[in-house]
Amino acid sequence: MPDLAPDFAALPEPRFRFFADLRVDVGLPQEVGATVHGGRRLIPILGGTVHGDGWSARVLPGGADFQRIVHPGLAELDARYVLETDAGDLIYVSNQALRSGDAQQMARLARGEPVDPACIYFRCAPRMETASKALAWVNEHMFVGTGARHPNQVLMRFHVLL
Repeated sequence: MPDLAPDFAALPEPRFRFFADLRVDVGLPQEVGATVHGGRRLIPILGGTVHGDGWSARVLPGGADFQRIVHPGLAELDARYVLETDAGDLIYVSNQALRSGDAQQMARLARGEPVDPACIYFRCAPRMETASKALAWVNEHMFVGTGARHPNQVLMRFHVLL
């Protein structure tokens, strides 16, 4: 009888490939305040730029980052926006993220003050959808990223999880 025991060594190790750098312009936060599910904040997305390996896009205005402030040192982020490539293709992005750090540094970010990105943990898992045949592969892949919040912008680097 063949050995049907799982062979964990046969599982592929995760690898990453650079996808794009995003510079997302953001507006003033709309502070909802402490709700029954935690603090709520909405950050309007005003636009931005995207630079990938051999391609570029713009972040279309109209998206937003819906935030839940779990406690003073932790925010759960749920950003939704659309990219338009230079070829005219549209990509819908739903980006879930965690941002954590010392409560004082996080408060400075919330007030729009500059904070050294090395002091803040900002990791994200963007999901992408498109109707473009040329970019259909993004519908079938997972992405991970890192980010940094600045007073008027969010910088992020996305990688494809291979």
